[in-house]
Amino acid sequence: MALDSAKQLERNTRLTDLLARAAVSDQQAFAELYRLTSSHLYAVALRILREPAAAEEVLQESYVNIWHHAGSYVAAKSQPLTWLTSIVRNRCLDHLRRREIDTITIVKGCVDALEAEQKQAIALAFYQGLSHAELSRHLKQPLGTVKSWVRRGLERLKACLDGAGIRR
Repeated sequence: MALDSAKQLERNTRLTDLLARAAVSDQQAFAELYRLTSSHLYAVALRILREPAAAEEVLQESYVNIWHHAGSYVAAKSQPLTWLTSIVRNRCLDHLRRREIDTITIVKGCVDALEAEQKQAIALAFYQGLSHAELSRHLKQPLGTVKSWVRRGLERLKACLDGAGIRR
């Protein structure tokens, strides 16, 4: 156990030193910091985002952020790997929020592209929980017509979302 604590102390001291040197634009120190921490930080990003390409993108953004803000690291407040991990985690959460906002906009656009009858029938079925028979009575349309509106509307939504790369 003492050996683990000694190794951890040595690692923390090394990372703290590398961050301090990166804060004064020491590129070699930053490269060493990257070498020592990137696999751990990539694993954190991948665990949160679950997409290798997105994890790589966020990791790159995180290291740019680390390069620019290495001077703000305060050893008395947290261990260096904890500080680095929090940067990656926050970048991942920002990425997820942006992706969610983009998805909402795409879904809204796909719904807006539906014909009025399809949009109304699907909205009533989804938000009010109306069955096809209830939709038929509510809209004063034949059952077959209402079923067609819902089926065709859902097919158009699926095609639009698939085309936009939205996963269901």
